[in-house]
Amino acid sequence: MSKGRLAPLTGVAFVVLAIIAFVIGGEPPDPSEDSAQKIVDFYKENKDAQIPSAILGAIAGTLFVFFGGCVRRVLRDAEGPGGILSAVAFAGTIIFATGLAIDGAISFALADTIDKLDPVGAQALSALYSYDFVVFALGLQLFLLAMGISVVCHRALPSWLGWIAIVLGVLAITPIGFFVFLATGILVLVISVMLTMRARPTPAGAS
Repeated sequence: MSKGRLAPLTGVAFVVLAIIAFVIGGEPPDPSEDSAQKIVDFYKENKDAQIPSAILGAIAGTLFVFFGGCVRRVLRDAEGPGGILSAVAFAGTIIFATGLAIDGAISFALADTIDKLDPVGAQALSALYSYDFVVFALGLQLFLLAMGISVVCHRALPSWLGWIAIVLGVLAITPIGFFVFLATGILVLVISVMLTMRARPTPAGAS
């Protein structure tokens, strides 16, 4: 299988790396409920885990943009000249990847400078880390809605995938956004495998 045919598997790689980064990094204290000192203690105790988690998260973002490029090509081919939904979907992957980079930068900064930060400063950065989900939600919503509408209208993928993407896109900026992120991971896996299988050459003589 050529490298071009393997390109859609960047979606699988994205999901795997995102899970590993989340597991390594763990769940930081909630700045709206936990004390500033608890936040400082967490980053001091988990410094060696937070930095690699941030790096893996950034790499996952890169893979997601490459996956978005594969999806854009498929959507654009189905839309034909003048279609904009494929471009909007791709823009969504870029915004989401930017969210991962911001998340990683804040986490990296907290872990690397925690010994020099006062508790109030650490709590402020932790609050920013906790509420930068808005960037993720915006990226996911653009990606899911644009892709879903394009699929339903132009059938680049099975229409049921399009309807699922539309529903998830509507729910992306809601209190259940975290579960939308998990469901999107499953959707990315399905699309990634589907596009990879579609790219396999048809054996000679097959109908």
